[in-house]
Amino acid sequence: MAKKSNFLMYKGKPLVRNGKTVYYGYMSDPYVVIMQITSTREVKGVEVADRVVVQLVNTDPTVRMKDKIVKKAERKGLYSAMDIGCIWLERELKETA
Repeated sequence: MAKKSNFLMYKGKPLVRNGKTVYYGYMSDPYVVIMQITSTREVKGVEVADRVVVQLVNTDPTVRMKDKIVKKAERKGLYSAMDIGCIWLERELKETA
């Protein structure tokens, strides 16, 4: 029996976590956001992201690896990282449409 995969969705786009890396957006779109959790801290017994590196990445396989990262920033907390990443992704997808 085939397993149906349901991704967590945020503002209509999939949000997938693999270890300390979070991918936001469809890989079939021209751009996606990659968030790498570089440090964590404990809050009331729960480990939460403290420092997050946010990158807007071009998904075109013909683009050189050096040119794939369109924008990059570091934010404190996952909420701030998601906020800026979502804004960047929406703007780039709007411009390419």
